[in-house]
Amino acid sequence: MRYGLIAGNGKFPLLVLEGARRAGAALSVVAIHEETDQEIERIADRVQWVGIGQLGKMISFLKSEGVEKAIMAGQVKHVQIFSRAVPDARMLKMLLQLPRRNTDSLIGAVAEELNSEGIELIDSTYFLQDYLPQVGTLTKREPDAREREDIEYGLEIVREVARLDLGQTVVVRGKACVAIEAMEGTDATIRRAGELTQGGDEPLATQPPAPALEDAGKDVGKIGKAPASQAGKGGLERSLSNWMRGRRVDLAGGRLTVVKLAKPAQDMRFDVPVIGVPTIEAMIESGATCLCISAGKTLMFDREELISLANHNKIAIVAV
Repeated sequence: MRYGLIAGNGKFPLLVLEGARRAGAALSVVAIHEETDQEIERIADRVQWVGIGQLGKMISFLKSEGVEKAIMAGQVKHVQIFSRAVPDARMLKMLLQLPRRNTDSLIGAVAEELNSEGIELIDSTYFLQDYLPQVGTLTKREPDAREREDIEYGLEIVREVARLDLGQTVVVRGKACVAIEAMEGTDATIRRAGELTQGGDEPLATQPPAPALEDAGKDVGKIGKAPASQAGKGGLERSLSNWMRGRRVDLAGGRLTVVKLAKPAQDMRFDVPVIGVPTIEAMIESGATCLCISAGKTLMFDREELISLANHNKIAIVAV
């Protein structure tokens, strides 16, 4: 059987080609002018370049090659599809019929178009099972107690975000959501979170840890000899204000934790979560110290280098 590969950007399509070669499978490749790495010409046997809106040309090539099963690998930016593509008649008809313009709707429609021509879109990790992590901590360092709390909070948020098909990544600090992924991608989301929390590594308390609020009340009570004009709510507020002066309350202590999760019903044919060395580099730049990913549903590119870089920078990576 001859397989087809619809190649987007990044390393993903190149790795699929290598995996297929190891499995002894032949691939005919559709490369996208606006997205696909030119390196694909060197390692693929058969390549057809198409514009991002040329759905008809893509399907015609796959049929002429006798392709029965196709893999879609590599990102195609939404902005390319909806604002820069010059669609052919088949693509235009498909876009006009979309109920919504999110990833599931768009790629699902492409899958239906392929299926109507006898071409089945299959799991994009079909030749890359070794790239999927198992449950557990993947680095030398385990997440600490604070990071685990942020992971649990982040999982609650990202499950809802993923269910709504808005993104796969959230960045958390002190059980507060700092950034949610939209169209910019995981690494850009992490960097945005870093920009929002610049200086977050500095101790927030400028004096020794503040006593509990009941102790504050005792301190306020000691000021009970204040004039009657200061009694009541106004006097209490002024007393608390004096007590808090010079102190900053640490409501978001710790550093950033990144949670990247597959959708609850992840369609492994497309939009599979991916991390790589650039993800860890973005975390280092942004002051993130922990990464949580989906076991069995996240592709780890350059795994050994990725984990080595994480270990060197004391970043914890855990698959759940």
